[in-house]
Amino acid sequence: MTEHPTSHEGRQPLAARSQERARPRQEAAAGLPSDVPAQPGGAAGPAAPASPDAPTPPAPTVPGLPGTMAVAVSAQLAGGGRGGDAVARREGEKLRFVGAATRRIARGIDLDEIVLGLCRATVPTFSDEILVYLRDPLPVGDERPVAPFVLRLRRTDRLRLSDLEGEELVLVPDPDPTPAAELCEVRSGGALAEVLRGVRPVFGDSAAAKTALTELLGPEHPLPGGLRAVLAPLRGRRRVIGAAVFLRRPERAGFEPNDLLVAAQLATHTALGIDKAVLYGREAYIADELQRTMLPDSLPQPTGVKLASRYLPAAETARVGGDWYDAIPLPGSRVALVVGDVMGHSMTSAAIMGQLRTTAQTLAGLDLPPQEVLHHLDEQAQRLGQDRMATCMYAVYDPVSHRITVANAGHPPPILLHLGGRAEVLRVPPGAPIGVGGVDFEAVELDAPAGATLLLYTDGLVESRLRDVWTGIEQLRERLAATAQLTGPDHSPPLEALCDDVLDMLGPGDRDDDIALLAARFDGIAPSDVAYWFLEPEDAAPGRARRLARRALARWDLEELTDSVELLISEVVTNAVRYAERPVTLRLLRTDVLRCEVGDDSPQLPRQRRARDTDEGGRGLFLVNRLARRWGATRLSGGKVVWFELATPSQS
Repeated sequence: MTEHPTSHEGRQPLAARSQERARPRQEAAAGLPSDVPAQPGGAAGPAAPASPDAPTPPAPTVPGLPGTMAVAVSAQLAGGGRGGDAVARREGEKLRFVGAATRRIARGIDLDEIVLGLCRATVPTFSDEILVYLRDPLPVGDERPVAPFVLRLRRTDRLRLSDLEGEELVLVPDPDPTPAAELCEVRSGGALAEVLRGVRPVFGDSAAAKTALTELLGPEHPLPGGLRAVLAPLRGRRRVIGAAVFLRRPERAGFEPNDLLVAAQLATHTALGIDKAVLYGREAYIADELQRTMLPDSLPQPTGVKLASRYLPAAETARVGGDWYDAIPLPGSRVALVVGDVMGHSMTSAAIMGQLRTTAQTLAGLDLPPQEVLHHLDEQAQRLGQDRMATCMYAVYDPVSHRITVANAGHPPPILLHLGGRAEVLRVPPGAPIGVGGVDFEAVELDAPAGATLLLYTDGLVESRLRDVWTGIEQLRERLAATAQLTGPDHSPPLEALCDDVLDMLGPGDRDDDIALLAARFDGIAPSDVAYWFLEPEDAAPGRARRLARRALARWDLEELTDSVELLISEVVTNAVRYAERPVTLRLLRTDVLRCEVGDDSPQLPRQRRARDTDEGGRGLFLVNRLARRWGATRLSGGKVVWFELATPSQS
């Protein structure tokens, strides 16, 4: 990848002023001060004689410059005599260049920005061309580098000087950079390995450097004649991670001994920046993976409700937060809807969020009431440590009764969008956040009419530096109502489009916090599609269950499923009657599938096992597993429910 920058910090002007246009091109390319005549080899010539009593000018300094550079400059300035002022100006310019270049390199956050900062800070001010090689793959932190030691060409930049108008010198991109190998395997004990092990930059005309450059650039890519080079190893905090090659053309002054100190300073800042960028990239990757695994990959599709969700981090540089959402299927075709927000934005917050989400899933599986779930989450947060606080909204929707039970722990209230377009902020007791301790949570039961949409969200959607939370809630309610008006009074807005439209209300200054959004469209199950009975725990219960199921299937025009349903119901009811002490419940639900649920008061869940040839029983669940589309068993607070589903003829 070749970039051709047009502006560089700390760069001396390359366009000669009108009174300087007669100077040689070599002087302009070297970037010498206007009052310093160029000499062979790039050294400054004598200036006007100075008085013996004239004070020696102080050595200029730049914060962060190595002491060796300052000593070298001071030594030259201390010589006094002819050319002292010129040398001081020249070395001062070099110090200012190093300061500006290192600041530019340090501004980079990711790997490409740091390498680009090095290239644009040095071409053409310090060199006419630069080649940057980095270890492939780059080691991270204390991890052991992989073998073999391979360097890959990461970037090359080059500019040339050209007369375009009159005598002014301008920068023009050079489309043909110096050829170099893309990959180089550093041989142990070779010349390149020795130079890299020495860490210090070296001139390219030394014997060791010539061999090392040939190995680095490849034997098929020799340096063109007249090019002067400096090979600078890039050493991070623990090991060499690459190399930089600075090149100058023959018409420009050659590298001087002090240029090795400049190259060392640039290489050190670049290598440390690359180390920082690699560590930051690894942390960002871990954060992304942590956040991704903490949130559900996909939402379930329970009967009678459609779901959609969104998650937005606070910013690209802070991707990890404590917001989460979840939808958990419950017995009886119900579904638990959960949205929570752990305070803070860090991997610690995400880890706490993961523990609370896992706890909520476990508690939901026990079919506890919403207020009891929040109570146990509060206890769990206190066990995790002090100041582990979170807000949470937990709701359970029953598609048969068309009701929803909601409990709140300090979370913003949900909004219910009715079919006609009216958006309502539900009145739910606010409660205290999870982790406070010693607080009772209260649940309320509300109507959930078919066609309505429930919106659960975290405070990042409605609160920012520009607006308070209640202003944001009112704006969200108005936005939902306006969106619903576009689809008409008889149709609900598409769920996915509704979520996108809600997020579009966010302005540039509204992303102070991460956002979790969960939308549930209540379709419900019509009473005509539900059949429910109580069966006494007696021997005649299986026969009665078969008859009741046969009549319901005939009413729904599902006679094709009669044989399979009678067989499976007989097996499940027989098993329930064997252990039940109170009446057994039987429920049939007709939606896109036929679902049968059998409940009893025994907490012991059935487990499928392989029956032996001499066993008289143990084959009931084997039949259920073979004939049913899906089946399962869920423990309730007062027993269990065993259910199975069969595909209807239209779904077969």
